[in-house]
Amino acid sequence: MNKLLSAAVMTVALSSMTVASGLSGCASTTSTGAVGVDRQQLLLVSNEQVLEMSAASYNKNIAEARKAGVLDTDAAKLARLKRIANNLIGHVNVYRPDAARWNWEVHTIKSKELNAFVMPGGKVMFYTGIIDRLNLTDDEIAAIMGHEMAHALREHARERMSRDYATQTGIGIAASVFGLSQGQAQLANLAGNFGLSLPFSRTQESEADQVGLELMARAGYNPQAAITLWQKMQKASQGEPPQFLSTHPSSTNRIATLQALMPKVMPLYQSNRR
Repeated sequence: MNKLLSAAVMTVALSSMTVASGLSGCASTTSTGAVGVDRQQLLLVSNEQVLEMSAASYNKNIAEARKAGVLDTDAAKLARLKRIANNLIGHVNVYRPDAARWNWEVHTIKSKELNAFVMPGGKVMFYTGIIDRLNLTDDEIAAIMGHEMAHALREHARERMSRDYATQTGIGIAASVFGLSQGQAQLANLAGNFGLSLPFSRTQESEADQVGLELMARAGYNPQAAITLWQKMQKASQGEPPQFLSTHPSSTNRIATLQALMPKVMPLYQSNRR
């Protein structure tokens, strides 16, 4: 069984490379910026497909929140977020000039949940709980928003969908070639997830931290706020899952990484501080 599983996992990797070479070359979706993010990305799914799905999902969220009476309930809070977003958007051209022309949107959902995201194409959503419960400063909001904007700029959702597509294609081939049962195929899928998807997700998170820090620094927000933000998040959480099983680095490791990046971004902040 172990040999069969190993063979299946190897097929996943080989199939991923075959699909990639057959359908699309690898490329980097952004310039390197001052922090030097430079990695070739697997992009099998078209950007148009991702944007279409993203817009549909975002519009559904807005419609549901409006119907529930929790959309944009605090005009001052929404105005604050839009002001910070506009300041950050003013510097996205450093990484990709086309992003300045995206149809950026900013909305809030009234909820105690600690959550915020920026979907592909510049669709920003903040849950009020993350602002209120953590008593966020403008700099700390910029740290969250910059990080989430970085995911959109680097097209991490498109990249993850491409990787999942390649992996699932490989699983299907393995099941056919090796005669895997449904249970064995699920095990191969799990092994592929641990071997490919989770480490890759941590790479995306690291990139988002780097790009986000540069964005906030160029917009005049203190990058040190990214550290105080994660210190607050760490305090608010009731224990964290092991990093090996998490798609996000632990707060402790993330803080150490952010601190190591400060020499690259603090000069940008000093030149543009508010």
